[in-house]
Amino acid sequence: MITNEFQQSRKKWWLWGIFIFIGGILVAGLFTIAVEMTNTTEFCISCHTMTINLEELKTTAHYNNASGVTVGCPDCHVPRALVPKLWAKLIATKDIYHEIMGTIDTREKYNANRWRMANRVWEKMKATQSQECRHCHSFEHMDLSVQDRFARKKHERAVDKGETCIDCHQGIAHELPDEPSKKEVNLGQ
Repeated sequence: MITNEFQQSRKKWWLWGIFIFIGGILVAGLFTIAVEMTNTTEFCISCHTMTINLEELKTTAHYNNASGVTVGCPDCHVPRALVPKLWAKLIATKDIYHEIMGTIDTREKYNANRWRMANRVWEKMKATQSQECRHCHSFEHMDLSVQDRFARKKHERAVDKGETCIDCHQGIAHELPDEPSKKEVNLGQ
C-alpha cells in the first residue's frame, strides 16, 4: 500500500517535472523570439520619432557604400551579449513614454533634445569601449599602411592612448548635435 502511494506520488512529481521543463523551454523560446523581433531596425523605427535617425543613417557610409554592407539600429545601439542586451531593452522602454508624450515627435523637438540624447549614447559607448563598433572594426586587424596619413596617425595615437572609436567618431551615423550655449544649459538645470 505504501509502495503504491509512493509510486503514484513519484509519478506525479515526474509528470510535474516534465511539464515544468517543457513549459520552461516554451517560455524561453517565446522570450528569445520576442527579444529578436525587437532587435531590428524595422522595430526601432516603428515609433514615428525614430524615422529621423534612419533618414540620417541612410546618408552615411555605414548604410550606403560600395561594398553593400549596412548597419541597422541594433548593430550600434544594442549589445550582443544576452544580459547587457536585456538591460538595454529594459532601459529603452522609456522611449515608449516619450513616444506617447510626444517629447521628440517633430524634427524641432528632436533637435532640441539631440545634444542630451547623443551624449547619453556617447557615454554608454565610451563606458563599453565602443564594443558595438568593435564587433566589426578592430585596431588589431586594421591595415594602417593603406590608410591615408591623417587616419594612420590618428589610429596609431588612439591605440597608444587607449582611446576608443567614439572618442573621434561622434556623428559617424547621425548628425552631430549643436552644443547648447551656457545659457541654455543653465535653463535646463
